Formats: sequence, structure tokens, C-alpha cells
Amino acid sequence: MVITGLSGSGKSTVLRAFEDLGYFCVDNLPVALLPAFLEIKAKESHGPKKVALVMDLREEGFLESYREIFERVKKAGHHLEIIFLEASDEVLIARFSQTRRPHPLAPKGSLAEAVKLERAALQEVREIADLVIDTSGYNVHQLRQEIKNRYGVRRDLATLTVHFISFGFKYGVPAEAHLVFDVRFLPNPYFVPELKPFDGRQEKVRAYVLENESGKQFLSLCEQFLRFLVPQYEKEGKSYLVICIGCTGGRHRSVAVAEELGQMVKEWGHDVLVTHRDVYKEA
Repeated sequence: MVITGLSGSGKSTVLRAFEDLGYFCVDNLPVALLPAFLEIKAKESHGPKKVALVMDLREEGFLESYREIFERVKKAGHHLEIIFLEASDEVLIARFSQTRRPHPLAPKGSLAEAVKLERAALQEVREIADLVIDTSGYNVHQLRQEIKNRYGVRRDLATLTVHFISFGFKYGVPAEAHLVFDVRFLPNPYFVPELKPFDGRQEKVRAYVLENESGKQFLSLCEQFLRFLVPQYEKEGKSYLVICIGCTGGRHRSVAVAEELGQMVKEWGHDVLVTHRDVYKEA
């Protein structure tokens, strides 16, 4: 696992979470040393084979050589994933102001300008990342738990994990989404007084959302689509597929659909994670 991204976005916190999961962890390993480092680890007869490394702009040559070295590592037979962490400019500036740490690109200059420069410099790294996490809304403990929830379920890093995330469009689309399904066309329990206080994990809400002609047809089409799509991602060597299900508030319809699709794909033998980002935000 290569952990990279913007300064102040929580890379050290994520590294500690992987350490808790039994990974061998190294912070700020020069990217040029990665092939030799992995060769040494591969020859060890004992100890963890799962490795988590933080690599970023603190190393001067990172941007110039990461692509070629990552490809070399993959060709050598190693499974490599990239997690890219980011946060809003306002959050990053606030974090640096609170900790009084210097930004690596602005030891004496403008902090706001340094954040913008780093974001632009790392755009190509972000584009090839397997997973992008916006940490703006996380504290340290929540971010560590998020990593444990996502990666603790993984039996084999070389197999595909399908992550279903329910969300509310009123709070924004999750940054890590590979696919987004809009289920605002389904019947809305929000307007049914006896259902409104509950969420999509309750059977009576699930039944209201899905046990109608629209719900049944949608699930049938989703099954056909995912039966085709998931093997295609596996064939491409992808290790993480994030499918986000959105309704208005993220409490009823999206939650019910995410639970249903998650159970469906799990029964096909895949590692599945289901999380509900906004389920507690709306009463």
C-alpha cells in the first residue's frame, strides 16, 4: 500500500492504522529504494508480507520517478495499491495553523499558495490512485477507524473488494466514487410519518423502498450490470471498486439499496464493505 497525497491530509494517521492491521510500515521511503526494499521483504521467511509506505513531495525526486518505479514493482509480481489523501484548502490551512508545522512547499512563504501548488503538482498521482479519500470531515480517531473498516475486511489484497457507500446528494457526492447510482426516483419513506424516524436498514423501510415495481426492476437491472461489470474490474487487476448510492438525504432509499446490493455481491463470493456516510445527518 502506497499512501500519498496532500500535506496535512492525514497520511501519518493512515500509516498508524495500517500498522494496527499488521502491516510493516515505513514513512517517507525514497521511491527509488522501493524495488530493493520489496525484494528484501520478499526474501524474508518470517514476518509480515503486507507493507504500507508513505511517499510524497517531501522526497525531491518523487514526481519524476514514481510512475516508472511503480510499473517496475508491478512487473516484478508485487501487488501495489495507491491511496491518495486530500482535504479542502480551508481544512489543510487550519490544520497547519493549529500544529504550527511548516508546509514542505512554504517554509517561509504563503501557506495558501503552497497548498494550491502541491494540489496541482500531485494531480497526476491522484488520477492513478486506486482510492481517493477526502479527510476534511474526519478527526484522527475517525480516520484510523475508516481505514480499519475498509481494509480489515480484506482477505487477500490481490482480490477485488467492492465498497458500497450510501450518501445524500444534499451533502455532496463522495470523492472516492468510481460509480454513482441516483435512486431518488424510488418511493421516499421520508414522507411517510411511521417510516420517517427509521433508516434503510430497517425491514419496513427496505420493503417500502424496494418491494414495488420500480424497486424490483432497478435491482434486477443492477444485478445484470454488476454481474458484467465486477469481473471486468477484476480482469483489469483492480483491487477496489467504490459504488456510491445516493438519495436526497442519505438516510432511507440509498441505505436500503446499498445494503441490498452489498448482500447480493457478497453472495457472489466477493469481499464487500457497506458504509452509510450520511445516515445520521437527517432526522
